Amino acid sequence: MKSIAPYLFCIFFYSSFSQAVTLDQKESSIVVEIDKEINQSLSLLKKVVNINSGTMNFDGVLKVGRIFEHELQSIGFQTQWIDGKPFNRSGHLYASYGNTGRKLLLIGHLDTVFTKNSPFQAFKVIDKKRVAGPGITDMKGGDVVMITALKALKKSGVLDNLQIKVIMTGDEEKRGSPYGIATKELIESGKWADVALGFEDGDGNPKTAVISRRGATGWQLVVNGRPAHSSQIFRDKYGDGAIFEAARILNSFRTELSAEPNLTFNPGVIVGGTKADYDSALAGGKAFGKSNVIAQTTLVRGDIRALSPKQLNDAQTVMKKIVSENLQQTSASIEFLPGYPPMAPSQGNQKLLMIYNQISIDLGLGEVQAVDPRKAGAADISFVANHVEMALDGLGLMGAGGHTVDEVADIDTLTSQSKRAAILMYRLSIQPSLVKKY
Repeated sequence: MKSIAPYLFCIFFYSSFSQAVTLDQKESSIVVEIDKEINQSLSLLKKVVNINSGTMNFDGVLKVGRIFEHELQSIGFQTQWIDGKPFNRSGHLYASYGNTGRKLLLIGHLDTVFTKNSPFQAFKVIDKKRVAGPGITDMKGGDVVMITALKALKKSGVLDNLQIKVIMTGDEEKRGSPYGIATKELIESGKWADVALGFEDGDGNPKTAVISRRGATGWQLVVNGRPAHSSQIFRDKYGDGAIFEAARILNSFRTELSAEPNLTFNPGVIVGGTKADYDSALAGGKAFGKSNVIAQTTLVRGDIRALSPKQLNDAQTVMKKIVSENLQQTSASIEFLPGYPPMAPSQGNQKLLMIYNQISIDLGLGEVQAVDPRKAGAADISFVANHVEMALDGLGLMGAGGHTVDEVADIDTLTSQSKRAAILMYRLSIQPSLVKKY
């Protein structure tokens, strides 16, 4: 397989080419407005963090959505709550503004990984710099960064120079099904937009942003063998059994694909014996078998993560070939399940990062470089990245401990990330040549 590592690890030596420039009058106004707004933003952050919105807590997700809906309506956005019943989730918040200028899609999500019975439920100030709370960085803080930036643009009189759509999904942490319905509005908005901006927290480092994310796709391997007394195993008539065939397939995946840069695949659960069953809803299975009987059935569930659609397709082709070359008296099939597509690195994304980096330098916040995609998981922006000219993620509130009870935000980044995002949107509005087809 052809490696795409050169795309990923190209290093941006911005310091050789970039130097701070004076902010223009509008940009200075935007900065002032964000400084004025920041206490209200902190209050908003505390309010939404204190509402449990675990993905399957539909009422909580809706309640958080209504709060952000009100904030968007207050600055002139037209809003709509997209009912999630058709895909078994709470729903999505959709909002739009303007009909002139560059088309921007802003992406957030309302849900968290913390269920209603989680012990981690409340906003808590740890010290002057750190604040803890469920979903504070992933990604209620990012949603607040987005709102803060938009309010500053509105108050500075420049929001009308843009066309904006906002999608805050209610199922990012546990995607609804069917995928085609759950992601419909997100993908359609991506096809409409010129630029997509994601307000996730990336790798939690304010010195980085995301120009590429690996996709996450599931797979299921089903292997069948011929049952017989174990004393007959390996004979031509009885073959090698389902478990040995599954072991051959998995080891061949490892030997043929594990050296491919940025590609990972993992068999997370295996069930085998005379009979085997797996329940995806319970994420578990059971098997019946005896040590003196050749295994008839083996089931394996896993995932695969790739940096580009081509890398994913190439890996799947290799895996299918391995699965088809069966040991005697066995058969096997593999199914690739719906998942997050890759957000491939592109020249457009790299250009947008360069713009964002220059803004950070102009604000006195230092350089910003690309996240290693091995440090940033799949996200909603992956569904639209291939439809837009430019995409950038990791613009949200920074911190550490996401998806755990140790989730903590660096509260200073609420201000700095809001300023970066707002000025990025402003510069895109006044310099249309920054965005072009690549």
